[in-house]
Amino acid sequence: MIRNVYRNDVEADMISTVAQAVGLKYEPMALLFSEEKPEGARQFKEGKWGCVMFMVAAVLRGETAVFDRTSFGCFGGGVGLGFGDQYENFPGGKGCFTYFLSVGNDQWQRGRETAEQVKPFMRAEAFHHFMHGERYLKSPELVLDFINQLPITEIPAPYLVLKPLSGLSSEEIPHVVIFFGNMDQVSALTVLVNYGRGHNENVIFPYAAGCQTLGIYPLAEAKREQPRAVLGLNDLSARVYLKRLVKEDLFSFAVPRQLFDEMEGNVAGSFLEGETWQELRRLGSF
Repeated sequence: MIRNVYRNDVEADMISTVAQAVGLKYEPMALLFSEEKPEGARQFKEGKWGCVMFMVAAVLRGETAVFDRTSFGCFGGGVGLGFGDQYENFPGGKGCFTYFLSVGNDQWQRGRETAEQVKPFMRAEAFHHFMHGERYLKSPELVLDFINQLPITEIPAPYLVLKPLSGLSSEEIPHVVIFFGNMDQVSALTVLVNYGRGHNENVIFPYAAGCQTLGIYPLAEAKREQPRAVLGLNDLSARVYLKRLVKEDLFSFAVPRQLFDEMEGNVAGSFLEGETWQELRRLGSF
């Protein structure tokens, strides 16, 4: 059981040896499925816009967040958290989304017509991006390729929960554990993932929405015989939202439970006990 690796039989909290050795400021985050909504958990209002990073910031502060098929914040968040292909439900359909992520919906007739319909219901910032595009991919065709390559999935439960690792009950087992750290700490996590593998391509850094690198990407990796870690938060919009809230330069590092166990078992005797890593910690004051 995962709790036997990290849970002190005397202490009530689940403690990650990796997080301690790497000197993380923020406790690792557990992602799990649930048949019931956790009491007191933060949740977006049904059908209301919100970035998943708002909830991530709350969990970093020690709270619990819950999502379901009507309260995932935004369409990319619905995809990222495993609630199917929510791009189909984007205003104007998937076609308008491909223009939104690229050149903007003012570039085609259907987009302009849809914009007139949705303008009264959109925030000014969102409407600007809808019309003129986020410009994250060069063309609508490339956006469609991007969507087709995503590991879109449907989670097998009504709810997806994010909570601090120490908040897990004895019955709860995370599907994914997510670390948050600076580049020095991410470097250490990368070295640790490769430490006992015998090959050196065990971390991926896909271009994707920030929530997708926390959810569907590591969930897809969990199906592999040797799952890889997913480095995340190269999503500029997600970085803006998260930095507004935590005021720090963070990357995410999401690992399926199997890989989490592997990493925890490899701390003792590794470079994390060596002088080079300790010197880097001193230089970084963490």
